[in-house]
Amino acid sequence: MQVLPPKELSAYIKHYLFLENNNSTSQQLRFFSDGNTGIVFSQKSKLISGLSNSETQNYLPGSFLYGQPDGFKNIYSDNGMLIVIVVFQPNGINQLLGISGSAFRDAIITIDAVLGSKGLELEEKLAEQATIQGRLRLLNQFFKRIEAKKPKTSQLITNASLDFILKNNGQLTISQLVTYTGYTERHIERKFTEGVGLNPKQFANIIKLHHFLGLLKNKTDTTSLTSLSYEAGFSDQSHLIREFKKHTGITPREYLYHTEKLTNNFIETFPKNTL
Repeated sequence: MQVLPPKELSAYIKHYLFLENNNSTSQQLRFFSDGNTGIVFSQKSKLISGLSNSETQNYLPGSFLYGQPDGFKNIYSDNGMLIVIVVFQPNGINQLLGISGSAFRDAIITIDAVLGSKGLELEEKLAEQATIQGRLRLLNQFFKRIEAKKPKTSQLITNASLDFILKNNGQLTISQLVTYTGYTERHIERKFTEGVGLNPKQFANIIKLHHFLGLLKNKTDTTSLTSLSYEAGFSDQSHLIREFKKHTGITPREYLYHTEKLTNNFIETFPKNTL
């Protein structure tokens, strides 16, 4: 379930996600970038980041912040899930918490390392709530208190760049972005990377991929993958498949027909012999 934040938090938080699955069998999940960062609260059982050669399970913290990922990540759940995710705007964590996006790149940080004892207190209180409404109330109260105390920062260049990239579904050149903002490429890249954790070109590629996912979701039986790849701004189907696999580890057809979508970028994958 996806829920929007109140208006006063919408500049920082894109939406909240509430994911629950009572499946008692082991699940292989895959997460890949959608251009946003977030905070995860895993309330039923801890997620597993992978298995080592000695079969030791590497448990993720019960709550953690994640930065812009490099590629896809495999995650496992062996006892059902009850997950709350605060999905921030691309530069939302930088604006709200003052964390540099570039320093936060491809990182998982325990909630207390950033929010201290108040973060752990929030984790405990969320676990005590039996309803989504109760969890929403706690989350909104928590982030409103942070927003009220945060120092004012200028995000003019980053916000203008984000607006232009999103408006064009990632189909643009850096020279067009320079013309639109009126700033130099170097200045844009420095500000953008600090706020978002990716440079403008990297972010645009992710937005283009997710624009394709939107087209794929509404694909009819008569629509070819080739035509969708052109519409999304890829030079041909081979280019699309290459970029798609780089970000997700699977092909568009595997994504469409052989995964269970928890969200667009958080999916359950199945063994190869079932594909």
